[in-house]
Amino acid sequence: MQRLYSSLSEKDRRRYAAIESIKLGWGGISYISNLFGCDYYTLRLGMEELDDKAAMSMSGIRRQGGGRKSALSSIEGLETVFLQVLAQHTAGSPMDETLKWTNLTRIEIAGLLHDQGIEVSVTVVDQLLERHNYRRRKAQKRLSTGAHPQRNEQFENIEELIETYQAAGNPVISMDTKKKELIGGLYRAGKLYTQAEIEVFDHDWPTLAEGVMIPHGLYDLSLNEGYIQIGTSHDTGEFACDSLRYWWQHYGSKRYQTSNSILLLCDGGGSNNSRHYLFKQDLQALVNQLGIEIRIAHYPPYTSKYNPIEHRLFPHVTRSCQGVIFESVEIVEELIAKTKTKTGLQVFTTILDGVYKTGRKVTEEFKQMMEIVFDDYLPQWNYTAVPQIQ
Repeated sequence: MQRLYSSLSEKDRRRYAAIESIKLGWGGISYISNLFGCDYYTLRLGMEELDDKAAMSMSGIRRQGGGRKSALSSIEGLETVFLQVLAQHTAGSPMDETLKWTNLTRIEIAGLLHDQGIEVSVTVVDQLLERHNYRRRKAQKRLSTGAHPQRNEQFENIEELIETYQAAGNPVISMDTKKKELIGGLYRAGKLYTQAEIEVFDHDWPTLAEGVMIPHGLYDLSLNEGYIQIGTSHDTGEFACDSLRYWWQHYGSKRYQTSNSILLLCDGGGSNNSRHYLFKQDLQALVNQLGIEIRIAHYPPYTSKYNPIEHRLFPHVTRSCQGVIFESVEIVEELIAKTKTKTGLQVFTTILDGVYKTGRKVTEEFKQMMEIVFDDYLPQWNYTAVPQIQ
């Protein structure tokens, strides 16, 4: 196709490209434009000519190289002045000397070029930026703030545990708490299709809120199902265990009727902190009630973003709630329940409106008689809560 395209005249090239893009249907224009290196508007002109009998009958062909020259090739010294302008407004990365960026907008660049006696549009500025590999980008949170010396060992250990549990038909659950949100007429980022303006308070003071909602999430790696329990009090270890209890009693025990153990993947902080005895105390009380052991595997410090729930469930929940004003907890529950993906993700929600106290202390009896079983390998992150005989 490319060889045929390059052998045709200018007029026949755009018509041939138009025919191929029409044959492809949706997305055909973008694909053919990239394949042949022709402009979007050239393809559109070819399509118009196919529908115009008068245009199809015209036999004139512009000579090779005819037509108006581009500004990049016709304006003398354009690129030199452009680079000089950017050099005065360019910063660099202290970590990578090859990485540069500018804080100028396209209109500002065009204005500075005008001050140098060169009149160009923002379209030409776009072409110059692209030629010199400037792209509009946002910062990505990918640089780790630290690294534990046994980080890799724990990741390998978690992978082995996941494979073992899934092969045995036992549930593998990723757990974390999403960011707390205020309830009321407060601003939230995002846009919606509406028939009228959405008005909210001009300040986001917590005193204007009517309450809070704390989404505690569980994600089933094997079934691709998410479970969001919405709390209205505080994010504590007791709340995390109640969320897990609700999941097991309403979903887990039915989906995994023959299982004898649950693998719970957590990060190392928050309500399920790997160093806190209080979470272990609440966890022990939970397994005593449910009658099934729960094995905990914490992700190492600085690696909470690798927890599967962070990229398999939470982004989709955020997308479902984007731009909607959280006027009540019930509205939030309804929005989250509608979350789904093309890969089959389903999300189940409920509201846990219990009051969870902060400042609780672990009992001395639990510290002395604790029956949590710690693994021999990396025990600070791997342990099991086994039901005690009542």
